[in-house]
Amino acid sequence: MPTSPTSRRRISRLVVSAAGTALLLSSGTSVAHAAEPNWSDADAVRFWTPQRMASATDPAQPARPTSAPPPGRPTAAAAVMPTAQHTPGLRSVGTIFSFTTDPTTDRMRAHKCSASVVESPGHDLILTAGHCDGGKAVFVPMYTAAYPLDEQPFGFYRVSRWYTDNRYVHGSKKPVSDLDFAFGRLEPSASGEQAQDVVGANKLVRTPGYLNKVTMVGYPSSHNPTDQAVRCPAQTEALPGFYQIQAKCRGMWGGVSGGPWFSAVDWSKGTGTIIGNVGGYNGGGNDADVDWLTYSPMYGDWFFRLYEEAKSDHPTSHGTSYEQPPLPYSMGDGATWSHARLMASGEYTGDGKGDLIVVWSDGEVTLYTGDGDGGFTGERRLAAPGGPWKNVRSLTGGDFSGGAGSDVLAVFGSGEVRLFPDVGTKGLAGGTRLAGAGSVWKNAAQITAGGFGTAGYVTDLLVRWSDGEVTDYTGVGGKGFGTEHRLQKPNATWKGATLLAAGQFTGGDRWDALVRWSDGRVSQFQDTGPRGLGGQLAMSSAGGVWSQGSVMTAGGYDSDGRPDDLVVRRPDGETGMYASTGAALGTERMLVAPQ
Repeated sequence: MPTSPTSRRRISRLVVSAAGTALLLSSGTSVAHAAEPNWSDADAVRFWTPQRMASATDPAQPARPTSAPPPGRPTAAAAVMPTAQHTPGLRSVGTIFSFTTDPTTDRMRAHKCSASVVESPGHDLILTAGHCDGGKAVFVPMYTAAYPLDEQPFGFYRVSRWYTDNRYVHGSKKPVSDLDFAFGRLEPSASGEQAQDVVGANKLVRTPGYLNKVTMVGYPSSHNPTDQAVRCPAQTEALPGFYQIQAKCRGMWGGVSGGPWFSAVDWSKGTGTIIGNVGGYNGGGNDADVDWLTYSPMYGDWFFRLYEEAKSDHPTSHGTSYEQPPLPYSMGDGATWSHARLMASGEYTGDGKGDLIVVWSDGEVTLYTGDGDGGFTGERRLAAPGGPWKNVRSLTGGDFSGGAGSDVLAVFGSGEVRLFPDVGTKGLAGGTRLAGAGSVWKNAAQITAGGFGTAGYVTDLLVRWSDGEVTDYTGVGGKGFGTEHRLQKPNATWKGATLLAAGQFTGGDRWDALVRWSDGRVSQFQDTGPRGLGGQLAMSSAGGVWSQGSVMTAGGYDSDGRPDDLVVRRPDGETGMYASTGAALGTERMLVAPQ
């Protein structure tokens, strides 16, 4: 694990800072420009022979011989990431064929991208990447390589006008690459029909955030002898420093530029909801030009402004400079979070919203500020790596000192126990010693705080000891551990409790305990208190995804403020939140994508 939050983020940026080259094409100087005039459907059919269609290439990613291994492919990552699969395609998704004058040779040069039909009043718009615009272009929905242009199953449509943000620069590796999207207006088909009336149209919505489950669809122009469409279900995450997202999937070769990223898709209807498209940094792929890492701009204000201008055919200049919008906060990647060793929940910043404390494997401790809506807005270091926090065995957040903010209680491997009051304002220096090194607390395997007694505050401590004994301490504070209540004698069952958390899952005055056992089962003990653990409720059976949980905590992270939101970190670094957990686990929201 890197030694600080700053260095962790620096490691992430290496994805987009490696040396390499990009194919640069000239960019238009206006938001919209007409396609080249004086050509017809017949001209397109004559030029686009099956041979030329088969040899067209993506302007952002040149084709490579099929025998050439993809440079820079990480074998370990490739083993777990998805692979694009051939599909007959979607009616509303197809290819763009165009031919333009190459200024360096003054000869005709062809390129190919992917595009999708999107909703518009005129039933005549497609969405693609900004670096795919220009030239004498035709759009072929659900392109089928076996047929010539004039025999395609859903016809073909000439592009009469392009709409691209005038600030975008083709192939850019700078923030302006956030604007790598474009719309094209289509002429009716030879039979007089508009594309949307023939194949349907897709809905465009804002990109919800960095973490999304998507289905990417496109037409690779290399490593794809049958020239078929491919689709890949993938998980997106942030592209650090850019208003963009990235996804990992093998087989996304050149030609997929402009292809849609669906958040939902109906394969029977051939349409869906689009939240992104292949494009962005370096034309949508990294410097090494490998097939497994793909980018997309996020759809925000500038995207929808251009969309409205394309729908109304009233383009305007967007100015001469581009300033990135505030970037949504990213908690980092799975490679970083695989080193999150312990977590504690509480209200540490004084704003009434739940926050998260993380102890990393190198001893660094950081505080993630909650936004009150199940997410986080920033990270602050509380302790540097290499210090005493490397030796903490278990910790929990509570309200033991009676101050304005939450406290942290930590058990060290030596048996020392310290209480750190009002961590958000006072930090982790010093603290109050509740037990010294060599005490019986060296046998405390897990602790979690809760409102198990009658005090009305989070001043009680549930402890699972190494021999399986379970005790409840009520009234814990700066002067000591209060009163101890034995809930379970030493036993083999509770020796198999691997994760322990507490929250108000049943909505009662007393908190409930949540346990993950060594076989992956999850149990809830309702109304835990001094008189007993309460009734046991099975929430998850043995095996399954919960057998992979490594760290767990519960807190009040969403808008209701009740401590019933469960945060779980898995071995691959994937970290998710089960919001509003009750008798059943709540809806999972991914916070950190797996490595």
